[in-house]
Amino acid sequence: MKKLLLITTGGTIASLPGHQGLAPSLDPSELERFLLQENLECVIENYPLFSIDSTNMQPEHWVGIGELVSRQYDEYDGFLITHGTDTMAYTAAALSYFLCHLNKPVILTGSQVPFNNQKTDAKRNLLDAAHLAMEDIGGVFVVFNGKVIAGTRAMKIRTKSFDAFESVNFPYIGFINEKKIDYQLSLSNSHEKQFYLDTSLCTDVFLVKLYPGINPDLFSHLSTYRGVVIESFGNGGIPSLGRDLVPAIEALVEKGVAVVVTTQCLQEGEDLSLYEVGRKVAQNPNIIISKDMNTEAIIPKLMWALGKTNDLLEVKAIMESPMAYDCSF
Repeated sequence: MKKLLLITTGGTIASLPGHQGLAPSLDPSELERFLLQENLECVIENYPLFSIDSTNMQPEHWVGIGELVSRQYDEYDGFLITHGTDTMAYTAAALSYFLCHLNKPVILTGSQVPFNNQKTDAKRNLLDAAHLAMEDIGGVFVVFNGKVIAGTRAMKIRTKSFDAFESVNFPYIGFINEKKIDYQLSLSNSHEKQFYLDTSLCTDVFLVKLYPGINPDLFSHLSTYRGVVIESFGNGGIPSLGRDLVPAIEALVEKGVAVVVTTQCLQEGEDLSLYEVGRKVAQNPNIIISKDMNTEAIIPKLMWALGKTNDLLEVKAIMESPMAYDCSF
């Protein structure tokens, strides 16, 4: 019989009404009791790690979750993590990089409506996540509204609907209906390499979203950061007329800042080679190409890469190497 560890971190799923609105305060044992009452063919134990709104989730919390999974790795067959929805995608991506060569399932889920609400989506999501956590697969996945999403591909795109998450630029891993899991991709838990934890981390990262009229002088204030992610226009367009950003970006790179160019567009990724406004930046050999990664994966991956090395070319190599399904080309 499989043995699962339920790790609770707070979030909407554990929220109750308070004087200033909903806040995580549900006894985590209630989630465990619910699962035990469903006659699942597994043993479930509960570990209350945090009790926070995921808006307050920090990279140090990602490390804490990863360290707990690593400590308990040999004791359990699968891990079920309840988490707030607002930053769940960042945590899922971070764990995808921290937990190397996983051959067990690590499943994140939560809800849009608190567990004790009559019309909650929490119970379905918990059950679906538990069923997937009993499977003989390896990796980090988000389970929500019957969808199974790779941890590096999940994005929250709706604030209220039950179908809050989508898999962006990558097929769904599968769909769950009752106990039946319909896999869309072939997964395996077999790894020749030994599992290990790597929580290398440098949080000194800044995210810039371009807009018409953005002042190039802004970039002169970013040289104190070790990494900058630029959400550009379309396929990777960087303004070069009028308020020319190209020299400012090149100056950042010359100062040793790792610069990643991605796109504001949700689907299909960037291609800096397509237009002149992209090629002008891409000519710099140190510019990091994000391909079709989403920002929720780029940020933790960049923090992880910068935690390993100060060499920009090494950071570029890590960022541009596909890991845990995070990019398609």
